[in-house]
Amino acid sequence: MAKASGKTNSKTDVGRSGNAVMRNFEKRLERLEELGEQIRKTDIPLDEALKAFEEGIRLARALEKDLEKVESRVEILMNSAEAEESEPPELELFETED
Repeated sequence: MAKASGKTNSKTDVGRSGNAVMRNFEKRLERLEELGEQIRKTDIPLDEALKAFEEGIRLARALEKDLEKVESRVEILMNSAEAEESEPPELELFETED
């Protein structure tokens, strides 16, 4: 039986944390939509509507920050991809004598 090395795979960890972030984002977005529907009801008491509105504002601000983080990550990835494309490829298969 092989022993586990105790090392973590960073790609797997990043994928897992990225998935967790997306699930959290989606849950908060769903909650924001629920709050919007709740506020639109005509029979909701004013104090409940105000509480829902305040929670919605907090969620919207948090979601906006998350989107800014995602945009900056995408920009970094796009810029690094462009940098890699601009570097000349190394195609030397054999060493040349000078």
